[in-house]
Amino acid sequence: MASTLTKPAPPSAAPAAVRRRTRVLALPEARWALAALVLFLLGLPPALLGAPAWVWGTLFAATYVTGGWEPAWEGLKALRNKALDVDLLMVVAALGAAAIGQVLDGALLIVIFATSGALEAVATARTADSVRGLLDLAPTTATRLLPDGTEESVATGGLVIGDVVVIRPGERVGADGRVLAGASEVDQATITGEPLPVVKETGDEVFAGTLNGTGALKVEVARDASDSVIARIVRMVEEASETKAPTQLFIEKVERRYSLGMVAATPAVFLIPLAFGADPTSSLLRAMTFMIVASPCAVVLATMPPLLSALANAGRHGVLVKSAVVMERLGQIDAVALDKTGTLTEGTPRVTTVRALTGHDGGEDGRDGGEHGRDGGEGGCDRGEHGGERRREEGEEECGRAGDVYGPGGDGRGPDEDRVLALAAAAEHPSEHPLARAVVLAAHARGHRLAPAEEFCSTPGVGVTALVDGDTVEVGAPARLLNGTGDAYSVRAATVSAELEADGHTAVLVKVNGVPAGVLGIADRLRPDASVTVAALTRLTGTAPTLLTGDNPRAAARLAAEVGITDVRAGLLPQDKVAVVREQEGAGRRVLVIGDGVNDAPALAAAHTGIAMGRAGSDLALETADAVIVRDELATVPAVVALSRRARALVVQNLVVAGVFITGLVLWDLVGTLPLPLGVLGHEGSTVLVGLNGLRLLREAAWRRAAVAAAG
Repeated sequence: MASTLTKPAPPSAAPAAVRRRTRVLALPEARWALAALVLFLLGLPPALLGAPAWVWGTLFAATYVTGGWEPAWEGLKALRNKALDVDLLMVVAALGAAAIGQVLDGALLIVIFATSGALEAVATARTADSVRGLLDLAPTTATRLLPDGTEESVATGGLVIGDVVVIRPGERVGADGRVLAGASEVDQATITGEPLPVVKETGDEVFAGTLNGTGALKVEVARDASDSVIARIVRMVEEASETKAPTQLFIEKVERRYSLGMVAATPAVFLIPLAFGADPTSSLLRAMTFMIVASPCAVVLATMPPLLSALANAGRHGVLVKSAVVMERLGQIDAVALDKTGTLTEGTPRVTTVRALTGHDGGEDGRDGGEHGRDGGEGGCDRGEHGGERRREEGEEECGRAGDVYGPGGDGRGPDEDRVLALAAAAEHPSEHPLARAVVLAAHARGHRLAPAEEFCSTPGVGVTALVDGDTVEVGAPARLLNGTGDAYSVRAATVSAELEADGHTAVLVKVNGVPAGVLGIADRLRPDASVTVAALTRLTGTAPTLLTGDNPRAAARLAAEVGITDVRAGLLPQDKVAVVREQEGAGRRVLVIGDGVNDAPALAAAHTGIAMGRAGSDLALETADAVIVRDELATVPAVVALSRRARALVVQNLVVAGVFITGLVLWDLVGTLPLPLGVLGHEGSTVLVGLNGLRLLREAAWRRAAVAAAG
């Protein structure tokens, strides 16, 4: 239907204090549609039960007014601009039906189109709400450093290029810029989608709206607030949302032409017989019958029941498709672009590998660990819960230093994998870093009881240090903790770390009393159904999906290889993802984008169709996407695409049936004498027929067949 909606004010015009979710009933389109529906439902029982006409006639008349006045008014305004609005045609058709006694048919037509307009208004408003919410990610104030060393709080909109701002621990970055001094780990998942915080040091770029970690930063502003990455995301979502449906423009052109034909044909059907001496009453009856049988009700229902049935069926299986138009578009896709973190993967870093460095049999260089007064048993340096008794004397080297059981030449095994993990988890336990949480969770999963950590210290970009049962345990980045001395354990640690990183893991070094004891490999884990989904989407579209991610190329390539994706685009910012989507659509492809984060929102909006992962998805991604996977079951995507294709096939069937009925009845009315009751019966019969045909997709068997078709 034609777009006659009142669009919300641009997000940039809304002050931060009033950014809120628009209530449905706050929209005038929704209020009028609800009123029309209620009045229609109140009038329906009296009309069907034979009550006096004034009872149901009054209610239906009110339905016409509440549901039809706005499209009629917009249509009249369009006529002033020499354009015929399809909504005006529906009002005329409804009035024509009422003129020959088909008041109920006309009222139903009014309700259908009023409801459709309300749904479109709600979708538009919710998208605008989500964009305004994105603006809230950026703080409204920042701490500016003055030349004399003093600080002042200023509005972020007042920052100019060259200003220096101070970002304290836990604060959000107020502007795009470069680090002048300090070091910290910044969570920039909202911009790049990276699952882990990124170390930022002098010279590194930071983005407005990202979250600072435990360090303090001095940042030189490099872009105006209106040109920040997050502001550009907002603009891209707005622009893509306005231009993403060229098919709708074609449909509106067809509707306008049909409207012109209907308006021109109805008076002709009345006047031409009069010119040849026909009875005015019979001519009027013929014209009104023509208006009824030529009404597009069957055509409307030819399209909607299959799509709405598929939509409802998908909803029962955890896929929220936001409109019938989206359900139709899902069946048109011939290319897929997938986000990595939170889409193909679970979005949570997990310890996948534990490599101990110090366990050995002592070899030729073995020495009796007992000379140091301690048992070099399986756990290394037994003490506490392991039953060993620790003895230290002044001047004696601490457990784990060179020459001890943890160091080269000890005859007892050093910490094995479990012991390395337990020590690392104990040291990391006080930390709130995502990697620390992953280590602690891994230790708990193996049943370890963590010893208390004392003298805990966290150094941004390096790692943590703590005293665990008297041993100094360091956990952090290998590049920062290895001292480059070239001893056997440092060399081994560097080699293992390089191997893990080459395989796409994040390497975390564990040192005990200054000696490398082990390396942990941490990675985001694939969803269990990722490989099956990629294979099914490849079969449906004829080509393997493209992987779009802000993560590093090695991690992206490793994961892509596991699921069978060869086209990998890594290290992407939001605008880069949009560029890839537009590149594919420029080549004539209809792209389905699947993502979950704020950084995916522009690509979701720019794509032919966008699907968001619901459980961990950002508000903006959920609102911008055309569909949401509520249960986080990625395998439902190919099933819903196959269901959409089945729905589109039924739409074609229904359009053929509706076209045959309308054409036959119109020709009968024009060439012969079609009795009005028979015309109404034929018109309503075709409407019911196509409606029932579409409802077939409500059955559970329809989803099972779609899943089987997707699986090949």
